[in-house]
Amino acid sequence: MGQQVTLDVGAVGRIEGDLDVKVMLEDGVVVDAWTEAAMFRGFELILKGKDPQAGLIVTPRICGICGGSHLYKSVYALDTAWKTHVPPNATLIRNIAQASETLQSIPRWFYALFAIDFVHQSFAKSKYYEAAVKRFSPFVGTSYEPAVQTSAKPVEIYALFGGQWPHSSFMIPGGVMCAPGLSEVTRAHSLLEYWRTNWLEPIWLGCSVERWLENKSFDDVLAWMDESESHANSDCALFIKFCMDNGLDKIGAWDANYLSTGTYFNEHLYQRPTIDSRNSALIARSGVFDGKDFHDFDQARVKEDHTHSFYKGSALLHPFDGVTEPLDPLDGRKQDKYSWAKSPRYDIPGKGFSPMEAGPLSRQVMAGRPDAAPWQDYDPLFLDCIKKKGNSVMVRVLARMHEAPKLYLRVKDWLSKIDLHDKFYIKPEELAEGKGFGSTEAARGALSDWISIKDGKIDNYQVVTPTAWNIGPRDSKGQNGPIENSLIGTEIKNQHDPLEIGVIARSYDSCLVCTVHCYDKKTNKELARYKVGPQMGR
Repeated sequence: MGQQVTLDVGAVGRIEGDLDVKVMLEDGVVVDAWTEAAMFRGFELILKGKDPQAGLIVTPRICGICGGSHLYKSVYALDTAWKTHVPPNATLIRNIAQASETLQSIPRWFYALFAIDFVHQSFAKSKYYEAAVKRFSPFVGTSYEPAVQTSAKPVEIYALFGGQWPHSSFMIPGGVMCAPGLSEVTRAHSLLEYWRTNWLEPIWLGCSVERWLENKSFDDVLAWMDESESHANSDCALFIKFCMDNGLDKIGAWDANYLSTGTYFNEHLYQRPTIDSRNSALIARSGVFDGKDFHDFDQARVKEDHTHSFYKGSALLHPFDGVTEPLDPLDGRKQDKYSWAKSPRYDIPGKGFSPMEAGPLSRQVMAGRPDAAPWQDYDPLFLDCIKKKGNSVMVRVLARMHEAPKLYLRVKDWLSKIDLHDKFYIKPEELAEGKGFGSTEAARGALSDWISIKDGKIDNYQVVTPTAWNIGPRDSKGQNGPIENSLIGTEIKNQHDPLEIGVIARSYDSCLVCTVHCYDKKTNKELARYKVGPQMGR
């Protein structure tokens, strides 16, 4: 173990950006981990002093795969700051566009970025390996090609209303810049049904959307797999069986706190958006679950720690008071700083500022919270799953895939509610002073903007991404970030090809590419380095 070995292998993160993961091993087990965002972006500095609507143009460029999510939360930040009036049609269109982007992401992420790990030789002894190779092999897999091709259809729906995807800016304070006709709505229905009939039901589920959603516990899911041949032969069933056969239902877990800021609004309950009225109008609910109790989400309890981030100082600040003052990494490392990401923390009542896991699993855990209003999502499946299986790689990924049938039904419903004879926009008053908060649940998790306006210009703008929630470094109390925590305790079977680290990191789908460094705790020597290549980026 003492000899240093350096290896370059294929992409670990398979997505844009740069993320270094350093792990310390003792007797082949990860005993400590560090996640380093290696690239400075600085969008907050770009926006300072600009027109308040600049966020609608700039923030969608933060990400090439979820720019619509950035637009969605930035327009609501400005809606709350300007106290706009948003007509029901506009809320419906915004919901449809946001959900369509996520529907695109689900199969594309699973087949092109995650499931291709299943064809790795490390799994060759599994009784499900041959089936995984046949279906999930990149470009040639029997499921890979139709799933990736069909994934483009939902963003065609987005483009019908937004004019283009990605990088649309059609959502504006007071509504949307489109007034669709019957042909656009009809076409959207057709695209949605194509996605369902060509991938979701025949390939992924092996059953109807409605039958899958009858599953309310993990035991229900296991029984569902044995219910019929089509269920048993579905990609969903193969995924679950493969995970349980190869231990992916056990790795990647930590003693998690879950955070969801919620997304999608009841079109009648959020016509005059405010920060305080947001939670009650949500369809996919916001909240915090600390492993025992649920708590209402309150944006005032969010703060960012940059003790170990490449920024001056070490404050714990609410985003309205946030500062983005970059520090030379060479100087930062002398102060024990190691990442460009800040460390978002949430002040859990009775527990204090804590790291939070964001993402599909968090929002599906929140769906299990009792006492949902009639318009809100209630679904106990994943609250049951984490109690029985923990927040493993398998459960985290299955939560994301579970959103496909749920969002399909949502988009179908919202399309049916559009009133082609009513307003899509109400011109707002452009206030010279104000503060706004906007948030959504992007495919990867909670995504939020805080904007402060002074003298008609942006005085401060802070973006907190799901990637920051999940890959943020240690904080001032020494608490690891979620991915760091998820890696600790993992047994690495082959120290020169630590597939387990990549699989765990990819289960979060962080918006950064990974390079992995392995160190032996006893000698502190580097065992191996795994550097990302350009392939499979998106």
